[in-house]
Amino acid sequence: MGYYDQDYQNRSNRQKGNKGGYFLASLVGVILGAILVIIAVPKLFEYNVLPYSIDSGEHVQEDSARNKNVPTQNVSLNVVTDVTKAVDKAGDAVVSITNIQAAGFWSRENGEDGVPAGSGSGVIYKKQGNSAFIITNHHVVEGAQQLEVSLADGTKIPAKLVGSDIWTDLAVLEVDSKDIQTIAEFGDSAALKTGEPVIAIGNPLGTFEGSVTQGIISGLERTVPVDIDQNGTADWQAEVLQTDAAINPGNSGGALVNISGQVIGINSMKIAQSAVEGIGLAIPINYAQPIIEDLEKYGEVRRPYMGIGLASVSEIPGYYQQEALKLPSEVKSGVAITTVEPNSPAAQAGLKEMDVIVEMDGEAITDVIDLRKHLYNQKKVGDQMKVKYYRAGKLAETTMKLSGETF
Repeated sequence: MGYYDQDYQNRSNRQKGNKGGYFLASLVGVILGAILVIIAVPKLFEYNVLPYSIDSGEHVQEDSARNKNVPTQNVSLNVVTDVTKAVDKAGDAVVSITNIQAAGFWSRENGEDGVPAGSGSGVIYKKQGNSAFIITNHHVVEGAQQLEVSLADGTKIPAKLVGSDIWTDLAVLEVDSKDIQTIAEFGDSAALKTGEPVIAIGNPLGTFEGSVTQGIISGLERTVPVDIDQNGTADWQAEVLQTDAAINPGNSGGALVNISGQVIGINSMKIAQSAVEGIGLAIPINYAQPIIEDLEKYGEVRRPYMGIGLASVSEIPGYYQQEALKLPSEVKSGVAITTVEPNSPAAQAGLKEMDVIVEMDGEAITDVIDLRKHLYNQKKVGDQMKVKYYRAGKLAETTMKLSGETF
Protein backbone atom coordinates (compact mmCIF):
# COMPACT_ATOMS: atom_id res chain seq x y z
CA MET A 1 0.00 0.00 0.00
CA GLY A 2 1.16 3.54 -0.55
CA TYR A 3 1.90 6.24 1.90
CA TYR A 4 -0.43 9.03 2.86
CA ASP A 5 1.81 11.71 1.32
CA GLN A 6 2.00 9.82 -1.96
CA ASP A 7 -1.77 9.37 -2.16
CA TYR A 8 -2.30 13.08 -1.50
CA GLN A 9 0.15 13.95 -4.25
CA ASN A 10 -1.59 11.66 -6.77
CA ARG A 11 -4.96 13.26 -5.96
CA SER A 12 -3.46 16.71 -6.30
CA ASN A 13 -2.05 15.87 -9.75
CA ARG A 14 -5.44 14.55 -10.89
CA GLN A 15 -7.22 17.72 -9.64
CA LYS A 16 -4.77 19.93 -11.53
CA GLY A 17 -5.53 18.03 -14.71
CA ASN A 18 -9.28 18.39 -14.15
CA LYS A 19 -9.04 22.15 -13.48
CA GLY A 20 -7.41 22.65 -16.82
CA GLY A 21 -10.26 20.85 -18.55
CA TYR A 22 -12.91 22.79 -16.69
CA PHE A 23 -11.31 26.11 -17.57
CA LEU A 24 -11.12 25.26 -21.27
CA ALA A 25 -14.78 24.11 -21.38
CA SER A 26 -15.96 27.25 -19.57
CA LEU A 27 -14.03 29.51 -21.93
CA VAL A 28 -15.59 27.84 -24.96
CA GLY A 29 -19.10 28.18 -23.40
CA VAL A 30 -18.68 31.91 -22.75
CA ILE A 31 -17.51 32.51 -26.31
CA LEU A 32 -20.43 30.56 -27.81
CA GLY A 33 -22.96 32.37 -25.52
CA ALA A 34 -21.63 35.76 -26.56
CA ILE A 35 -21.94 34.85 -30.22
CA LEU A 36 -25.55 33.70 -29.74
CA VAL A 37 -26.48 36.94 -27.92
CA ILE A 38 -24.93 39.07 -30.67
CA ILE A 39 -26.93 37.17 -33.30
CA ALA A 40 -30.23 36.80 -31.43
CA VAL A 41 -30.86 40.23 -29.83
CA PRO A 42 -31.19 42.19 -33.11
CA LYS A 43 -33.66 39.55 -34.32
CA LEU A 44 -35.77 39.94 -31.16
CA PHE A 45 -36.08 43.67 -31.77
CA GLU A 46 -36.72 43.13 -35.48
CA TYR A 47 -39.62 40.70 -34.95
CA ASN A 48 -40.91 42.37 -31.76
CA VAL A 49 -40.50 39.19 -29.71
CA LEU A 50 -39.69 41.16 -26.58
CA PRO A 51 -42.58 41.59 -24.10
CA TYR A 52 -42.53 45.36 -24.63
CA SER A 53 -41.51 47.71 -27.40
CA ILE A 54 -39.26 50.73 -26.97
CA ASP A 55 -40.09 53.90 -28.83
CA SER A 56 -39.36 57.59 -28.61
CA GLY A 57 -41.69 57.79 -25.63
CA GLU A 58 -39.52 55.52 -23.47
CA HIS A 59 -38.21 56.93 -20.24
CA VAL A 60 -36.17 55.52 -17.37
CA GLN A 61 -37.71 55.05 -13.96
CA GLU A 62 -35.74 54.45 -10.78
CA ASP A 63 -36.69 51.13 -9.19
CA SER A 64 -36.11 51.83 -5.53
CA ALA A 65 -36.78 48.23 -4.54
CA ARG A 66 -34.11 46.77 -6.78
CA ASN A 67 -32.00 49.91 -7.02
CA LYS A 68 -31.71 49.70 -10.79
CA ASN A 69 -33.15 51.40 -13.84
CA VAL A 70 -35.98 49.68 -15.70
CA PRO A 71 -37.59 50.74 -18.98
CA THR A 72 -41.30 51.71 -18.85
CA GLN A 73 -43.80 52.75 -21.51
CA ASN A 74 -46.81 55.09 -21.41
CA VAL A 75 -49.93 53.39 -22.82
CA SER A 76 -52.92 55.35 -24.17
CA LEU A 77 -56.20 53.45 -24.61
CA ASN A 78 -59.21 54.66 -26.60
CA VAL A 79 -62.08 53.03 -24.68
CA VAL A 80 -65.51 53.38 -26.28
CA THR A 81 -68.53 51.54 -24.85
CA ASP A 82 -72.31 51.91 -25.07
CA VAL A 83 -72.16 53.77 -21.75
CA THR A 84 -69.59 56.32 -22.96
CA LYS A 85 -71.61 56.81 -26.16
CA ALA A 86 -74.78 57.44 -24.13
CA VAL A 87 -72.98 59.96 -21.89
CA ASP A 88 -71.46 61.71 -24.92
CA LYS A 89 -74.92 62.04 -26.43
CA ALA A 90 -76.80 63.32 -23.39
CA GLY A 91 -74.17 64.70 -21.01
CA ASP A 92 -73.90 68.24 -22.38
CA ALA A 93 -77.70 68.66 -22.20
CA VAL A 94 -77.57 68.36 -18.39
CA VAL A 95 -76.97 71.65 -16.58
CA SER A 96 -76.50 72.90 -13.04
CA ILE A 97 -79.15 75.23 -11.55
CA THR A 98 -78.55 77.66 -8.70
CA ASN A 99 -81.50 78.94 -6.67
CA ILE A 100 -80.77 82.52 -5.52
CA GLN A 101 -82.96 83.97 -2.79
CA ALA A 102 -83.18 87.23 -0.86
CA ALA A 103 -80.06 88.07 1.11
CA GLY A 104 -80.15 88.23 4.89
CA PHE A 105 -79.32 91.37 6.86
CA TRP A 106 -75.54 90.84 6.94
CA SER A 107 -75.43 89.97 3.25
CA ARG A 108 -77.33 93.15 2.38
CA GLU A 109 -74.91 95.13 4.51
CA ASN A 110 -72.11 93.69 2.35
CA GLY A 111 -73.88 94.77 -0.81
CA GLU A 112 -75.27 91.37 -1.80
CA ASP A 113 -78.76 91.39 -3.35
CA GLY A 114 -79.18 87.63 -3.17
CA VAL A 115 -77.40 84.51 -2.01
CA PRO A 116 -77.44 80.93 -3.29
CA ALA A 117 -80.05 79.00 -1.31
CA GLY A 118 -79.67 75.66 -3.06
CA SER A 119 -78.68 73.92 -6.25
CA GLY A 120 -79.85 71.13 -8.48
CA SER A 121 -79.75 69.89 -12.03
CA GLY A 122 -81.81 70.31 -15.17
CA VAL A 123 -82.13 68.94 -18.70
CA ILE A 124 -82.21 71.06 -21.87
CA TYR A 125 -84.98 69.47 -23.93
CA LYS A 126 -85.99 72.10 -26.50
CA LYS A 127 -84.53 74.94 -28.53
CA GLN A 128 -86.91 77.29 -30.28
CA GLY A 129 -85.80 80.56 -31.85
CA ASN A 130 -83.89 82.62 -29.31
CA SER A 131 -85.07 80.49 -26.39
CA ALA A 132 -84.12 77.13 -24.96
CA PHE A 133 -86.17 75.25 -22.38
CA ILE A 134 -85.01 73.25 -19.37
CA ILE A 135 -86.95 70.73 -17.30
CA THR A 136 -86.07 70.41 -13.60
CA ASN A 137 -87.74 69.75 -10.24
CA HIS A 138 -90.17 72.11 -8.52
CA HIS A 139 -88.24 71.85 -5.25
CA VAL A 140 -85.02 72.93 -7.01
CA VAL A 141 -86.50 76.31 -7.98
CA GLU A 142 -89.03 76.81 -5.18
CA GLY A 143 -88.78 80.24 -3.53
CA ALA A 144 -86.15 81.54 -5.96
CA GLN A 145 -85.88 85.27 -6.68
CA GLN A 146 -83.26 84.59 -9.34
CA LEU A 147 -82.14 81.48 -11.17
CA GLU A 148 -78.74 80.84 -12.73
CA VAL A 149 -77.85 77.99 -15.08
CA SER A 150 -74.33 76.64 -15.55
CA LEU A 151 -73.80 74.86 -18.88
CA ALA A 152 -71.53 71.85 -19.35
CA ASP A 153 -68.67 74.10 -20.54
CA GLY A 154 -68.93 76.29 -17.43
CA THR A 155 -70.84 79.17 -19.07
CA LYS A 156 -73.28 80.78 -16.61
CA ILE A 157 -76.52 82.32 -17.89
CA PRO A 158 -79.63 83.71 -16.17
CA ALA A 159 -82.86 81.70 -16.36
CA LYS A 160 -86.54 82.59 -16.13
CA LEU A 161 -89.15 80.38 -14.46
CA VAL A 162 -91.86 79.53 -17.01
CA GLY A 163 -93.98 77.40 -14.70
CA SER A 164 -93.81 74.98 -11.80
CA ASP A 165 -96.01 72.20 -10.37
CA ILE A 166 -95.79 71.08 -6.76
CA TRP A 167 -97.85 67.90 -7.31
CA THR A 168 -95.47 66.33 -9.83
CA ASP A 169 -92.32 68.12 -8.60
CA LEU A 170 -91.62 69.47 -12.10
CA ALA A 171 -90.70 72.94 -13.37
CA VAL A 172 -89.76 74.49 -16.71
CA LEU A 173 -87.13 77.22 -17.16
CA GLU A 174 -86.32 79.39 -20.16
CA VAL A 175 -82.84 80.62 -21.14
CA ASP A 176 -81.24 82.41 -24.08
CA SER A 177 -80.40 79.81 -26.73
CA LYS A 178 -77.23 81.54 -27.96
CA ASP A 179 -74.85 79.30 -26.01
CA ILE A 180 -76.93 76.11 -26.20
CA GLN A 181 -75.41 73.40 -28.38
CA THR A 182 -76.86 70.09 -27.15
CA ILE A 183 -80.53 69.14 -26.78
CA ALA A 184 -81.62 65.98 -24.99
CA GLU A 185 -83.69 63.38 -26.78
CA PHE A 186 -86.69 61.92 -24.95
CA GLY A 187 -87.14 58.14 -24.94
CA ASP A 188 -90.13 55.93 -24.09
CA SER A 189 -90.36 55.14 -20.39
CA ALA A 190 -93.26 52.74 -21.04
CA ALA A 191 -90.86 50.46 -22.94
CA LEU A 192 -88.46 50.06 -20.00
CA LYS A 193 -87.79 46.63 -18.52
CA THR A 194 -86.69 45.72 -15.00
CA GLY A 195 -82.95 45.09 -15.05
CA GLU A 196 -82.34 47.40 -18.01
CA PRO A 197 -79.12 49.46 -17.61
CA VAL A 198 -79.57 53.19 -17.00
CA ILE A 199 -77.28 56.15 -16.32
CA ALA A 200 -77.91 59.10 -13.99
CA ILE A 201 -76.30 62.41 -14.99
CA GLY A 202 -76.34 65.44 -12.72
CA ASN A 203 -74.48 67.70 -10.33
CA PRO A 204 -74.42 66.09 -6.87
CA LEU A 205 -73.78 68.40 -3.92
CA GLY A 206 -73.76 71.34 -6.34
CA THR A 207 -70.02 70.94 -6.92
CA PHE A 208 -69.40 67.80 -8.99
CA GLU A 209 -70.86 69.01 -12.28
CA GLY A 210 -71.54 66.44 -14.97
CA SER A 211 -71.22 63.44 -12.63
CA VAL A 212 -72.24 60.08 -14.06
CA THR A 213 -73.47 57.03 -12.14
CA GLN A 214 -74.61 53.74 -13.61
CA GLY A 215 -77.20 51.23 -12.46
CA ILE A 216 -80.28 49.37 -13.58
CA ILE A 217 -84.03 49.82 -13.49
CA SER A 218 -84.88 48.23 -10.14
CA GLY A 219 -88.66 48.66 -10.40
CA LEU A 220 -91.39 50.09 -12.62
CA GLU A 221 -94.64 51.87 -11.71
CA ARG A 222 -93.62 52.51 -8.12
CA THR A 223 -95.73 54.91 -6.05
CA VAL A 224 -94.34 57.06 -3.26
CA PRO A 225 -96.55 59.03 -0.83
CA VAL A 226 -95.99 62.78 -0.94
CA ASP A 227 -96.95 65.17 1.85
CA ILE A 228 -97.62 68.40 -0.06
CA ASP A 229 -98.70 70.61 2.84
CA GLN A 230 -96.25 69.07 5.35
CA ASN A 231 -98.95 68.10 7.84
CA GLY A 232 -97.81 64.51 8.23
CA THR A 233 -100.50 63.06 5.96
CA ALA A 234 -99.90 61.93 2.38
CA ASP A 235 -101.72 64.19 -0.11
CA TRP A 236 -100.57 62.49 -3.28
CA GLN A 237 -98.77 59.44 -4.60
CA ALA A 238 -95.97 60.14 -7.04
CA GLU A 239 -95.50 57.64 -9.85
CA VAL A 240 -91.80 56.94 -10.19
CA LEU A 241 -89.12 54.66 -11.60
CA GLN A 242 -86.81 52.94 -9.12
CA THR A 243 -83.09 52.65 -9.89
CA ASP A 244 -79.97 51.71 -7.99
CA ALA A 245 -77.90 54.37 -9.81
CA ALA A 246 -76.61 56.74 -7.12
CA ILE A 247 -78.79 59.86 -6.87
CA ASN A 248 -77.65 62.36 -4.25
CA PRO A 249 -78.61 65.93 -3.27
CA GLY A 250 -77.94 68.12 -6.29
CA ASN A 251 -78.84 65.33 -8.75
CA SER A 252 -82.49 66.38 -8.50
CA GLY A 253 -83.78 67.54 -11.88
CA GLY A 254 -81.02 65.73 -13.76
CA ALA A 255 -81.40 63.05 -16.42
CA LEU A 256 -81.90 59.33 -16.13
CA VAL A 257 -80.95 58.00 -19.57
CA ASN A 258 -81.10 54.61 -21.24
CA ILE A 259 -78.20 52.93 -22.98
CA SER A 260 -79.10 54.79 -26.20
CA GLY A 261 -78.58 58.15 -24.48
CA GLN A 262 -82.30 58.99 -24.43
CA VAL A 263 -83.85 60.64 -21.36
CA ILE A 264 -86.37 58.24 -19.84
CA GLY A 265 -86.73 59.89 -16.43
CA ILE A 266 -86.14 63.08 -14.45
CA ASN A 267 -84.31 62.32 -11.21
CA SER A 268 -86.42 63.63 -8.38
CA MET A 269 -85.62 62.27 -4.95
CA LYS A 270 -83.89 59.60 -2.91
CA ILE A 271 -85.16 57.70 0.09
CA ALA A 272 -82.74 59.07 2.67
CA GLN A 273 -82.82 56.61 5.54
CA SER A 274 -79.87 55.00 7.24
CA ALA A 275 -81.37 51.56 6.66
CA VAL A 276 -81.94 52.14 2.93
CA GLU A 277 -79.20 52.08 0.33
CA GLY A 278 -79.27 52.19 -3.44
CA ILE A 279 -82.86 53.32 -3.97
CA GLY A 280 -83.06 56.27 -6.35
CA LEU A 281 -86.31 57.57 -7.86
CA ALA A 282 -87.09 59.32 -11.13
CA ILE A 283 -90.24 60.70 -12.75
CA PRO A 284 -91.01 58.67 -15.92
CA ILE A 285 -90.61 60.89 -18.97
CA ASN A 286 -93.92 59.73 -20.49
CA TYR A 287 -95.67 60.95 -17.32
CA ALA A 288 -93.69 64.20 -17.35
CA GLN A 289 -94.30 65.21 -20.98
CA PRO A 290 -97.93 66.42 -20.69
CA ILE A 291 -96.94 68.30 -17.52
CA ILE A 292 -94.10 69.97 -19.44
CA GLU A 293 -96.50 70.96 -22.25
CA ASP A 294 -98.94 72.58 -19.81
CA LEU A 295 -96.17 74.43 -17.97
CA GLU A 296 -94.82 75.78 -21.25
CA LYS A 297 -98.23 76.83 -22.53
CA TYR A 298 -100.00 78.04 -19.39
CA GLY A 299 -97.30 78.42 -16.73
CA GLU A 300 -99.20 75.87 -14.63
CA VAL A 301 -100.81 72.47 -14.98
CA ARG A 302 -104.46 72.85 -15.86
CA ARG A 303 -106.23 70.26 -13.76
CA PRO A 304 -109.95 69.67 -13.27
CA TYR A 305 -111.39 71.47 -10.27
CA MET A 306 -114.28 70.47 -7.98
CA GLY A 307 -114.17 73.21 -5.34
CA ILE A 308 -114.38 71.11 -2.18
CA GLY A 309 -112.42 70.43 1.00
CA LEU A 310 -111.66 66.76 1.62
CA ALA A 311 -111.02 64.26 4.41
CA SER A 312 -110.59 60.49 4.13
CA VAL A 313 -113.25 58.59 6.07
CA SER A 314 -110.54 56.26 7.42
CA GLU A 315 -109.04 59.22 9.30
CA ILE A 316 -112.33 60.17 10.96
CA PRO A 317 -113.11 58.53 14.34
CA GLY A 318 -115.79 55.83 14.18
CA TYR A 319 -118.10 57.75 16.51
CA TYR A 320 -118.27 60.72 14.10
CA GLN A 321 -118.72 58.41 11.12
CA GLN A 322 -121.92 57.16 12.75
CA GLU A 323 -123.22 60.29 14.49
CA ALA A 324 -122.11 63.14 12.19
CA LEU A 325 -121.82 61.52 8.77
CA LYS A 326 -124.51 58.92 9.58
CA LEU A 327 -122.78 56.34 7.42
CA PRO A 328 -124.19 52.79 7.28
CA SER A 329 -122.06 50.42 9.37
CA GLU A 330 -120.86 48.56 6.27
CA VAL A 331 -119.31 51.72 4.75
CA LYS A 332 -115.73 51.98 6.00
CA SER A 333 -114.11 54.13 3.30
CA GLY A 334 -114.74 57.13 1.09
CA VAL A 335 -114.08 60.89 1.12
CA ALA A 336 -116.02 63.28 3.34
CA ILE A 337 -116.67 66.80 2.04
CA THR A 338 -115.58 69.34 4.67
CA THR A 339 -116.25 72.55 2.68
CA VAL A 340 -117.93 73.52 -0.59
CA GLU A 341 -116.95 76.72 -2.39
CA PRO A 342 -119.83 78.86 -3.66
CA ASN A 343 -120.53 78.54 -7.42
CA SER A 344 -117.95 75.75 -7.72
CA PRO A 345 -118.63 72.64 -9.86
CA ALA A 346 -119.46 70.73 -6.66
CA ALA A 347 -121.91 73.39 -5.51
CA GLN A 348 -123.60 73.49 -8.91
CA ALA A 349 -123.91 69.70 -8.80
CA GLY A 350 -125.73 69.93 -5.44
CA LEU A 351 -123.00 68.49 -3.18
CA LYS A 352 -122.92 69.71 0.44
CA GLU A 353 -120.76 69.53 3.52
CA MET A 354 -120.88 66.14 5.31
CA ASP A 355 -121.61 64.30 2.05
CA VAL A 356 -119.34 61.26 1.59
CA ILE A 357 -118.12 60.46 -1.94
CA VAL A 358 -117.72 56.72 -2.54
CA GLU A 359 -117.63 56.42 -6.33
CA MET A 360 -116.65 58.43 -9.45
CA ASP A 361 -117.57 57.28 -12.96
CA GLY A 362 -118.13 53.78 -11.58
CA GLU A 363 -114.70 53.65 -9.88
CA ALA A 364 -114.60 53.11 -6.11
CA ILE A 365 -113.08 56.02 -4.17
CA THR A 366 -111.59 54.91 -0.85
CA ASP A 367 -109.58 57.98 0.18
CA VAL A 368 -108.39 61.44 -0.84
CA ILE A 369 -105.51 60.06 -2.94
CA ASP A 370 -107.93 57.88 -4.93
CA LEU A 371 -110.12 60.90 -5.62
CA ARG A 372 -107.19 63.04 -6.79
CA LYS A 373 -105.77 60.27 -8.96
CA HIS A 374 -109.12 59.83 -10.72
CA LEU A 375 -109.58 63.56 -11.10
CA TYR A 376 -106.04 64.40 -12.24
CA ASN A 377 -105.18 61.34 -14.30
CA GLN A 378 -108.48 60.47 -15.96
CA LYS A 379 -110.42 63.71 -16.33
CA LYS A 380 -109.87 66.95 -18.22
CA VAL A 381 -111.19 70.47 -17.84
CA GLY A 382 -114.74 70.59 -19.17
CA ASP A 383 -115.43 66.86 -18.69
CA GLN A 384 -118.61 65.55 -17.11
CA MET A 385 -118.19 63.30 -14.07
CA LYS A 386 -120.72 61.09 -12.29
CA VAL A 387 -120.43 61.05 -8.50
CA LYS A 388 -122.05 58.66 -6.01
CA TYR A 389 -122.20 59.81 -2.41
CA TYR A 390 -123.89 59.20 0.94
CA ARG A 391 -125.97 61.92 2.56
CA ALA A 392 -127.52 61.23 5.95
CA GLY A 393 -127.08 57.51 5.40
CA LYS A 394 -128.70 57.38 1.95
CA LEU A 395 -126.87 56.75 -1.35
CA ALA A 396 -127.37 59.39 -4.05
CA GLU A 397 -125.85 60.29 -7.43
CA THR A 398 -125.14 63.52 -9.31
CA THR A 399 -123.25 64.75 -12.37
CA MET A 400 -120.87 67.70 -12.34
CA LYS A 401 -119.06 69.60 -15.07
CA LEU A 402 -115.41 70.14 -14.14
CA SER A 403 -113.86 73.59 -14.47
CA GLY A 404 -110.20 74.44 -14.83
CA GLU A 405 -109.49 76.54 -11.75
CA THR A 406 -106.83 75.55 -9.23
CA PHE A 407 -107.85 72.55 -7.12
